[in-house]
This record gives sequence, structure tokens and C-alpha cells, in this order.
Amino acid sequence: MLFKLSIKNITKSIKDYAIYFLTLVLGVAIFYMFNSLDSQEAMLKVSQSTHEIITLMISMLGVVSIFVAVVLGLLIVYANNFLINRRKKEFGIYMTLGMGRRQISKIILIETIFVGIISLIVGLIIGIFASQFMSILVAKLFEADMSDFQFVFSKESCVKTCIYFAVMYIAVMIFNTMTVSRYKLINLLNATKKNETVKIRNPFLAVLVFIVGSSILGYAYYIVTVKTNTLRVEKDLIKPILMGIVGTVAIFWSLSGFILTTIKKMKKIYLKDTNMFVLRQINNKINTTVVSMSVICIMLFMTITILSSSLSLRNSMQKDLIEMTPVDLNLEKIANLPEVYKNAYGKDVSTTEEQRKDSTILISETLKNNGFDVNVLKDVVEIPIYAIDELTMEKFLGDQFEEINQEYPFLIYSSAEKIIKISDYNKIAELYGIQKYSLNDDEYIMICDFDNQVQIRNKALIDGNNILEIAGKKYKSKYNECKEGFIDMSTSHTNAGILVVPDNCNLTEEMKEKYFLAANYNATTDEEKEEIEKIFIYNSSILVQNLVKKGINIDGMTKISLIESSLGLTTIIIFIAIYLGIIFLIASSVILALKQLTDSSDNKQRYTILRKIGCDEKMINKALFRQIGVFFGMPLALAIIHSVFGIQFALNLLSGIAKANELLPSIIVTIIIIGIIYGSYFLATYFGGKNIIKEEE
Repeated sequence: MLFKLSIKNITKSIKDYAIYFLTLVLGVAIFYMFNSLDSQEAMLKVSQSTHEIITLMISMLGVVSIFVAVVLGLLIVYANNFLINRRKKEFGIYMTLGMGRRQISKIILIETIFVGIISLIVGLIIGIFASQFMSILVAKLFEADMSDFQFVFSKESCVKTCIYFAVMYIAVMIFNTMTVSRYKLINLLNATKKNETVKIRNPFLAVLVFIVGSSILGYAYYIVTVKTNTLRVEKDLIKPILMGIVGTVAIFWSLSGFILTTIKKMKKIYLKDTNMFVLRQINNKINTTVVSMSVICIMLFMTITILSSSLSLRNSMQKDLIEMTPVDLNLEKIANLPEVYKNAYGKDVSTTEEQRKDSTILISETLKNNGFDVNVLKDVVEIPIYAIDELTMEKFLGDQFEEINQEYPFLIYSSAEKIIKISDYNKIAELYGIQKYSLNDDEYIMICDFDNQVQIRNKALIDGNNILEIAGKKYKSKYNECKEGFIDMSTSHTNAGILVVPDNCNLTEEMKEKYFLAANYNATTDEEKEEIEKIFIYNSSILVQNLVKKGINIDGMTKISLIESSLGLTTIIIFIAIYLGIIFLIASSVILALKQLTDSSDNKQRYTILRKIGCDEKMINKALFRQIGVFFGMPLALAIIHSVFGIQFALNLLSGIAKANELLPSIIVTIIIIGIIYGSYFLATYFGGKNIIKEEE
């Protein structure tokens, strides 16, 4: 009997279950998709290093999934609470007919299990098919071979999803039992007659709080954009974050009184159609939704910022990779090692005679001496890089140093500038296919392509009077700005500055800081290049073992490893960003949707009064649409404003990696994702609300 009654209740309340069911299905599908990557990765043909990166990404997604499970669990409990509250009168009738709380709990238990099983099955089916598209996305992002593509079902992910959601459903069942045990018959029967206590904000106080909240947000925006260079992320960032939270809460706290006070003065708008009714409804409901609206706004802000910034980062890095990896190999070695030098940790390190002797010869000679066949390389270019202790960045900035130091206090200005002779630089430039330069005997050029450093150095170069003394002779800048260029391969434009001087500059052997080598692999296929690659990156190679045995340190970077690491980093960021972004978006949408449906249920009598005083269905539906639209629009509007400055801060923080000109495609993708999910919940809420206010008491 109870089972039949439960099934009838579900059938009868199918409209009420729509958002609850949709949330469960989306949660299950997304959870399965992102946790099935291990099975999808197995069929991709990738290198060992890429496989390790994907394994790391899967591990990180597993950790993130715990957080996602908690969020989804709270959402399910919240959505279920809405359904319980909607049926208070129904439960009151059951109790009037002699049914006990335990039997009501059994009905709810059966309904929860039934809906849970259906949503789990549907969600898994959608997730299984959607995960196949995820395989294609993973392959595209990692540039993997998908010739062996086949339909994949992840048993482990399916079991994991079932376990996680079973725990969530058990939590819901416990919550339902506790809720029903507290019900009193009189409260259940009068549930629909209880009205919210309306607290009218003092108009003057509301306007004052709105102004204060806006000012706090404005100052927080100023800190994270204009003052970015002075922020220490680990310490100073907490201040603007707290200000953003306080400002957001203040804005929503004051909105009810502020909007009503402002629009009441606009008689033509206030008295038009059902605007008076809509504004009063908004005013009454904002009073009780300050915290939830603030939380939703912050979650939407995180969604927009995370998605836009991460996608922009990937687009920028992929574009830069092509330009910044023009050859297969870069190697460098410290020149002129002393008997004792300080390492990166500031500790004194003693060197052997063999190490010191090796530090005076070219890298190619070192490779030959340690069993390397140089014939596997072609287009080899070797140059020395010089440095003079007295010629630091502070010296380069000259009169501009004090001003720049105040604006950028955390930069290291005491490091010696890199110096390269013009003919040596042009050899590298010709190999890389980038611009070559020429110099007169009394000129120098600052080569720099790292955006922040370009801005800083240009302040010293802009007047054309930046004279430098290099190796006993004075030189002037040929240009009043930095010129683009680089010698070290990278995933992005990270060259912070290279001084290019004439060939007749009196740079001595003692001034040599490093030897640098650039070359291509003498190979025609990817497989042949990967075999040569192993010589430099595997500890088991003869070359690496010989160098380690003699204590000779040659640092390097290969094109293949750079591309793989960059693809790995951006892909991990994108997957976690999309995962969290969609979950935050669903959470925001669900909370808003259920809150508005609850309000529609509570306000049925008010809409009935509108009908009695002559409002037709079109006007009533329009009033409902505007009310729901305002509640969906307000947190989104403020979140967009937050995001404008949040994205700018993220771009400043990732200067040289993420580019502002790559934002448009990312923003378009973000808008599409938000439009589909947020818009779907908005429409579902509107149509659900319409059905509720049409129901007969």
C-alpha cells in the first residue's frame, strides 16, 4: 500500500520533482564523466611523460571529486527540503486520517529511493555516452593518437559514482526522518497560510549601506587591479577577498530598501501594470535571501573567473608554444666555475679541478668528452653569455629606479644583467627565424618580451638618455624601447632582459657567465626524435650517467618536453576549472530555482488576489517572469562586475602567460556554458512557478 501511494505521489508531483531530478541526473553524469578519465586514457597513444601528466591529472580530479561530492550532497538535501515543505499540507491530511510519522517517513523513504535509482540510472547512461566525447577532448588537448578509439565503460568510475551518491541518499533519508519527526499536525495543516514576516528596511539606512558597500567593493577592485604589483599573494590577498565578501553582503542587504526607495520616486514606472506588486514581492523576499544571494553571487563570480581565465591561459600558451619552441634543444652550462661558489640555496659548494676545467670549454666539447655522438644533432649554434657584477638591473634603470622600486617592491634588482654580443645573438636569431639587429660601436639594445619587464625597462629607455658603462666603455641605447626577442625556449614570453652589445665590446673570458647551445635533432620522424630525446631526459642514458658521475651540471630544455608539460599543465587547469565551474553554476542555479519555487508556492494567494482585482493571466505571468528574472539577474549582474576585475587580476598575476587579447573566445565559451545551464534553470523555474500559482487550493 505504501509503495503504491509513493509511486502515485511521485507521478502526481512530477512537476515538483523536475528540478530535483535534473540536478541529480546532471550531478551523476558530470561526476562519472570526470572520474572515468583513467579508462579513457588507456586507449590513447601518448608518450611516457604525457602518461605521467594524465595520471597526475586523474589523481587531482579524484581529490576535487570529494569536494564536488560534498557540494552535490548539500544541494540534494536542499532540494529535497523544498519538496518536503511543498507537501506539508499533504502530510497533515495523512496524519488526520490516522497515519503515523513512521509511516510518512516510510513513504518519503520509498520515494527518495525510487527517484534516486531512476536519476542514478539516467545520469550514468548520460555520463557513459558523454564520457566518450570527453575522450576526444582529452586526445585533442594532449594531441594524442586516437586510431584505437573504442567505446569505453569505466567500471571503477561507475562503482565510485554509485557509492558516493548512495552516501548522499542515505544522508537525505536521515534528514527526512528527522524533519518528519518534528512535524506537528496543526503546523502542517496551516503551512500554506503562514506568511513571511515582512521587515521594511529604513530607506535612509538602506541607501547609506548601499553606498558604503559599493565603496568597499570599489576599493577592493582598486587593490586587485591598480595595486597588483605590490600584493604578496599569500599574505595581502586576504584583505580584498574579505572586502569583496563584506561589500557583496552589504549590497544585497540594502537592495530591498534601495530599489524600492528609488523606483517609488519614478511614479510612471512604479504605478505601471503590476510593477508595484513585483517590487513589493522583491522587497519582501530579499530580506530573507541576503546570505543565499551573496553566496550565489560569489559562486557565479568564481565560475565566470575560473572558466574565462583558464581557457584564456590555454589559448595563450598554445599560441606561444609554436613561437617559443623554434628548435629541438637548448642546453646551458655555467662558465668559469670558482673553487667555491654559492648554490641556489645560498650554501657554499666546493668544486673539483675536473669541474673547473670543464667549465672553460664549450658544451659540444663536454658532450663529446662524455660519450655523446654529436652527429645526432644538426644546426648547432653555441654562444657565450656574459655578466658583470656591477651592471645590475638597478644600474640599468638609473634615475627611474626609486620610482619603479616603489611600484614593484618585490622584484630582485641586484641580479646582474645578461650580456650577449650582436653577432652571437644574430646567429641564434637566424636559427630561430626571428628578427636580427645591427649596432654601431657605441650602442646597445635591450632585448625583452616579458610584458611586465618591458613596461618597467621602457621607463628607463623612453627618454633616450640611458647611458650604460659596459666593460670600461659607455654605450647608449639604439632604441627608446625594448625590442622583441629571446634565446631560451619557453612555454611563453618570459625573457626578462638581454643586453646586446657590439662585437668590439671589451668582454673578457672572466666575464663569461654561461655557455649556451641551440640545435635541432638530426631526425626526420617523430619516433627518431623521441629516441634522441631520451639521451637528454632519461637518467639511464650513458651521457647523463657520465655527467652525474663527474659532477658536471648541464641544464637544458627540449621542445618535446616543453610542449608536453605545457599541454599537461593547461589541460589539468582546464579540466579542474570546468569541473568546479559547472558544479558551482549548478549549485547557484539550484538554490535560486528552489528558492523561487518556494516563494511561488507561498504567494499563491497573492496571485489569486491579482486575478480577483482584474489582472489577466498574461499580466500575472509577466509579473512572475519579472520577479524570477530579477532574482536570477541580480547575483549574475554583480558577479559579472566582480569578474571584470577578477579576470584582470588573474591576467596580471599570470602576466607573460595569459594574454588579454585571448579573452574574447574564452568569454564567449563561458557565456555559452552559463547561458545553457543558468538559462535552463531559469526557464524551468519560471514554468514551474507558473504551474504552482495556477494550482487550486
